[in-house]
Amino acid sequence: MPSSLHLYNTLTQKSEKFEPLNPPFVGMYLCGPTVYSDPHLGHSRGALTMDVLFRYLKCMDYQVRYVRNITDVGHLLNDADDGEDKIVKRAKLDNIEPMEVVQRYTNAYHDALRQINVISPSIEPRASGHIIEQIEMIQEIIKNGFAYAENGSVYFDVIKYAETNDYGKLSGRKIEDLIAGAGETRRTLSGQNEKKSPNDFALWKKASPDHIMKWNSPWGLGFPGWHIECSAMSEKYLGKEFDIHAGGMDLLFPHHESEMAQSKACNHKNPAKYWLHNNMITVNGQKMAKSLGNGILIHELFEGKHHLLDQAYSPMTLRFFLLQAHYRSTLDFSNEALKAAQKGFQRLMNGVRILEELTPSLDSDYNVNEWQKKLYDQLNDDLSTPQVIATLFEAVKKINEIAANRVRISEKDLEILKTTFKLFVFEILGFVSERTEKNHTLDGIMSLVLEIRNTAKQNKDWDTADKIRKQLKESGVEIMDDKNGSTYRIN
Repeated sequence: MPSSLHLYNTLTQKSEKFEPLNPPFVGMYLCGPTVYSDPHLGHSRGALTMDVLFRYLKCMDYQVRYVRNITDVGHLLNDADDGEDKIVKRAKLDNIEPMEVVQRYTNAYHDALRQINVISPSIEPRASGHIIEQIEMIQEIIKNGFAYAENGSVYFDVIKYAETNDYGKLSGRKIEDLIAGAGETRRTLSGQNEKKSPNDFALWKKASPDHIMKWNSPWGLGFPGWHIECSAMSEKYLGKEFDIHAGGMDLLFPHHESEMAQSKACNHKNPAKYWLHNNMITVNGQKMAKSLGNGILIHELFEGKHHLLDQAYSPMTLRFFLLQAHYRSTLDFSNEALKAAQKGFQRLMNGVRILEELTPSLDSDYNVNEWQKKLYDQLNDDLSTPQVIATLFEAVKKINEIAANRVRISEKDLEILKTTFKLFVFEILGFVSERTEKNHTLDGIMSLVLEIRNTAKQNKDWDTADKIRKQLKESGVEIMDDKNGSTYRIN
């Protein structure tokens, strides 16, 4: 039997056996995007990581409620408590309503994920639709003594919280270092004079008269802080305690650290049992950023319209590119890596095609059960998709050898191979065939070429037959001959 699923828990900094709080039910939360611009490559990685986990948990017969939020208010430009709301700024630039900005870029985000075959979450709440829940949570935090109101704003009291809780545990920071590192410079920022400590963060911000997005509250007109929204929405749909909280490594501090503190200050419980964090996509070792000119939008990748791109790449090429690296490792962008992913995906699909055409033998030379166990063990090891893909390619090699009659496989083993291979390729890793009219045209052309070559062989015109094989091989097309005839594959 396959080993049990283990996940790396950022909170404990170790790999732990996955044991749901209330099996067979599983609650998962992913911090979704702030929808103020078109989605870039970085947006795809967290969603794809959770997509694989979502798929696998469902294959394990868990009843999964997967919540992925949309941030449409409260996320300020510098990720802190001063500056302009990202969505409000975009609305002013485009001279449209903030909710029009939200809808436009939410649609773009959904479209991008649909193209790479990411399954929609069970629930996708918006921050602006849960203002009441956020206000109620803030009131409870104040009641419990961990927040204070000042001049129409409400701040989380980090020092007070740290007296009885380990603030910084999730991100590996020490409260002493945070206090020492804050310095007097932060006190010069807008709103810092209202805080008891520079480390305190806003739960609710007083709105200026010209602020577009604002709501009534017990403290006056204002808007919620960025961190409180996820605490409120995860609690509403998953409860005070749930199984998995995920997001990008860049959200670990201050966002997730603040989330955990807010939830504990309100409910006296750590909201999530397992905290998962995916790493970043970089370009030449640098973080993607518009200011550096290396920020690639997802639609630019599909269209080939960016100065860093040599060509357009398909959605499945992107999915393969992302999954060929472990989600916790940094993934560096390059055209070479994407072209390799393109070839890798084609090779995988060719394996599927040839697999369907195999005929069984009376017995087997291939230990398919050992191969199957290896796949599950690798996936159970913190979703090690690079190893899974490598093991699938081991099977592709065997599939080609079976097709060439160099390896035998019994009917029973062939069924296991087919079922497991397609389960991992399509259901768990989430790949889909990208066969188009172009592919069908190629099939037609190759059918004619193989017919001409077979005629040459029948006429003992070996020079012509060998010339066709050689020229096709130079073009990346391999001809495979067996007793049943000739087939081809693209290498």
